[in-house]
Amino acid sequence: MNLKGKTLFITGASRGIGLAIGNRAAADGANVVIVAKTTDANPKLPGTIYSAAEEIRASGGQALALAVDIRDEDAVRVAVVKAVETFGGIDILVNNASAISLTDTEHTPMKRYDLMNGVNARGTYLCTQACLAELKKSAQAGRNPHVLTMSPPLSMKPHWFEHHTAYTMAKYGMSMCTLGHAGEFGKYGIAVNSLWPRTAIATAALQMLPGVDVKRCRTPEILSDAAYLILTSPSSNTGNFYIDDELLAAHGITDLEKYSVTPGTKDFIPDFFVD
Repeated sequence: MNLKGKTLFITGASRGIGLAIGNRAAADGANVVIVAKTTDANPKLPGTIYSAAEEIRASGGQALALAVDIRDEDAVRVAVVKAVETFGGIDILVNNASAISLTDTEHTPMKRYDLMNGVNARGTYLCTQACLAELKKSAQAGRNPHVLTMSPPLSMKPHWFEHHTAYTMAKYGMSMCTLGHAGEFGKYGIAVNSLWPRTAIATAALQMLPGVDVKRCRTPEILSDAAYLILTSPSSNTGNFYIDDELLAAHGITDLEKYSVTPGTKDFIPDFFVD
């Protein structure tokens, strides 16, 4: 099974993990709908929806670049309509867009709280709701529909909350969508899973966080390869919270050296939420 001719609706796909997932799918000849906000180049945060579309096409796929803030319900629903008009449907939704602030309660302005919960939890819920009718059609046509959300396994341990309660709530909101929607959509034949990295991933957004040594990270391609394994699995495979290296190992891929930003690295920065 591959992704040739499938249509992926990927949020936050102008750069980083979302773009890597799009490029991996494009290598099969997939259609990729790039749903993100960035339309103008920023030297501190490279990548726009248009440069991403060029990459997708160069990788072998078709691309549709849509400027969308996923907090805007009308904009999301219009994007779904445009995706269907362009490619005939939606087979895969990747909820990748996310906002982060590793701040404690005293130092988290409510504007930042609203941003994280608006993008992460609400945005994931909204995009899933907006794509649901098309995912149902995909299932009825036997096209193996999937929802994949880039969010962690749920762990109700205080140490995952105490230093950044708002961010944890927002990310766990995404994971709760996976938990609930896997149960809810099983009867339609739609798979719903989450994927999360063992180590920190070198993205432009991560580099903007103070004190992060990108040399001790892995590249986004470890997640795009893991995502590909999920998205090409049967849609009966649902309700899972995958960790990238565990999933790759289960498929016989244990040499992860090619994903190291710095060859030979052993002391990777661990990501959050993995016990």
